[in-house]
Amino acid sequence: MDIHPTALKTQDRLRAAGLEVEVEELSKSTRTAAEAAAAVGVEVGQIVKSLVFGRDGRDPLLVLCAGDRRVDTAQLGYDVRPARADEVRSVTGYSIGGVPPLGHDRPLRTIVDESLRRFGSVWCAAGTPNAVFCVETEALIAAIPNAEVRAVS
Repeated sequence: MDIHPTALKTQDRLRAAGLEVEVEELSKSTRTAAEAAAAVGVEVGQIVKSLVFGRDGRDPLLVLCAGDRRVDTAQLGYDVRPARADEVRSVTGYSIGGVPPLGHDRPLRTIVDESLRRFGSVWCAAGTPNAVFCVETEALIAAIPNAEVRAVS
């Protein structure tokens, strides 16, 4: 099956990180958590939102949050703000709506919302607004270098 070059790049990076996953391209949009959940037939909470936050004078950070939760930025520090679209693209190599949880253009400090552990498996963006992959939650966490798992919602 032919998939978008960006989705293919993402699949290659995921496999290089030790995740044996298959990226799927869907005919429906998966840009939002609700759209993704409807497209793959799971609870909204099983959709991983990959959110980039800027920090004054410090490297940005990535927060992986369950689709049914909202990040409480107070849990992340006083100077944290949602990154602008251009910032997201420059640090991850991906556009908002397609940012995968790992395999970015440069390493990012990553915080994983502990509420994702409610699910044995989760679905994540895979580089484009229509590309996704399913992965065991613990395998995903293990594949992220120095992942911090804690409450952020």
